[in-house]
Amino acid sequence: MKQLSDEALLARMARCDEAALCELHARYARYVAAIVRRLLKDDDETQQCVQDSFVSAWDNAARFDPAKASVKTWLVTICHRLALNRLRKTRLETLPLQSWDAPAREPDHAVRIDIERALNSLDAEAKTLINLAYFEGHSQSQVAEVTGKPLGTVKSKLRRALLELRTVMKGGEA
Repeated sequence: MKQLSDEALLARMARCDEAALCELHARYARYVAAIVRRLLKDDDETQQCVQDSFVSAWDNAARFDPAKASVKTWLVTICHRLALNRLRKTRLETLPLQSWDAPAREPDHAVRIDIERALNSLDAEAKTLINLAYFEGHSQSQVAEVTGKPLGTVKSKLRRALLELRTVMKGGEA
């Protein structure tokens, strides 16, 4: 398959093209796993969460809206929400492991380094908020309670931190 855009692959997935799913999985499974592994900490749970997220992407490919997010962001969001469900013990039924979903190797160390670099670019407060919300699975209300900050402050500081992370991950400076 020639190099198609992520959006084109999702359109093909919506028409039940398994090759498109395999290509999208090859592009992003390691990246998504590197992010979620930090939240779940268990390799088996991480692998299952990545599998479930790609199954969900397959099932919902027709609903993807490129005006709302990139394919990469959409996949990360799906996987992150599934990981939070696992942490909160509201596990979803999973489907059997498919041959296309078994990662061939560990997440790329360069991706891990990029994520760590981006997180280390944040100030201590922002890093604490990100860790509580995205790596420990707390809701924004729970983060506000834990930190003693007003909910509105937590929301705005988390948003600002996420924008800084996006800038750093795209190669810019925060």
